Amino acid sequence: MRPYEEILENNRQWVEEKLTADPEYFKKLSQGQSPGYLFVGCSDSRMPLNTFTKTNPGELFIHRNIANVIRENDPNFLAVLQYAVESLKISHIIVCGHYDCGGVKAVFYGQAKGHVKKWLRPVYRTFRSYAPELAKLSTDKQRYDRLAELNVIEGVKRLSRHPIIQKAIKQGHPLHIHGWIINIYTGRIQDLKVFG
Repeated sequence: MRPYEEILENNRQWVEEKLTADPEYFKKLSQGQSPGYLFVGCSDSRMPLNTFTKTNPGELFIHRNIANVIRENDPNFLAVLQYAVESLKISHIIVCGHYDCGGVKAVFYGQAKGHVKKWLRPVYRTFRSYAPELAKLSTDKQRYDRLAELNVIEGVKRLSRHPIIQKAIKQGHPLHIHGWIINIYTGRIQDLKVFG
């Protein structure tokens, strides 16, 4: 683990680099945001979304939680979703999971406890629903990585049915929902071709 002070020093250096390249960088950044994408991803520290997508600050409106769960009753997520759709007028929502997901593996191995277990209830439901398909795979790694994909697919389905989304579509908002998986073993993003 890096020393705490090093993180602050890294920030100072980063600011200097940005200002050297463009003295107006932070002035421009402070003018507001108009992202085209809401990115719903996992809280995993190995998932630096802007790095994986080579996007700049202001291009992605981001919501992260353990195992990129779409919960129709989570007030935090609903506030993000409503703001993204109604105020920012985003055009694309990307639900993005990843292989080797700790939350998904906790469900797979039955190791989640307390608040984490409650949070992961939708993943448990997906696990039970797809148990016959998962049982046909050869290894645990194949099974929990497939469960990560299925978690994304089911999240896209739940999201596409949500009243905020349905209202926006009825009002003619050009809104598209996509499901992605990040292959942590290769760094590549795969579009799962599930559209809401």
